[in-house]
Amino acid sequence: MSLFISMPGRFRIKPAMFQKGRIPLLLLTVVLLACLPSKAEGQCKSFARHLCRPVLENFRHDGNYHAAVLEQGEEAELYKTFFAGQTYRIAVCGTEDLPDIEFSILDNQRNELYNNRTNDYSNTWDFRMEASQQLMVRIKVPPDPPGNKSAAGCVAILFGISGR
Repeated sequence: MSLFISMPGRFRIKPAMFQKGRIPLLLLTVVLLACLPSKAEGQCKSFARHLCRPVLENFRHDGNYHAAVLEQGEEAELYKTFFAGQTYRIAVCGTEDLPDIEFSILDNQRNELYNNRTNDYSNTWDFRMEASQQLMVRIKVPPDPPGNKSAAGCVAILFGISGR
């Protein structure tokens, strides 16, 4: 039995395409391509690893690289659990083409615990937890002034734990 489907003006499916091994290979290729991170995401992770991680200094990195491409005027939120008795450093870095990045730390009732705007847009904050809890880190890239071209760039958030 031969399988040959012809659809005028569209495409042809020939029996050779259904030979053993070809469809699984094609399916595997499609799945792998869909799962690969985008080039921008990969570049952001590289930025976080090479340029932002040193900002943690003597704090031990938690091993996670949180990074994304943001445009001026955009916000992002990240939730993280912090444990009692630990001293942490949060480091927020952005590429040079972005303005100063604002970050704030909020508790689960959305009470603001810290905002770097009141600390000259510092890119780090060190703190000690009295009780374990989940906090929200909110990142804001300030909007561009009217008439200017909006910039986009990588923003990374890294967490470190004091070894002391």
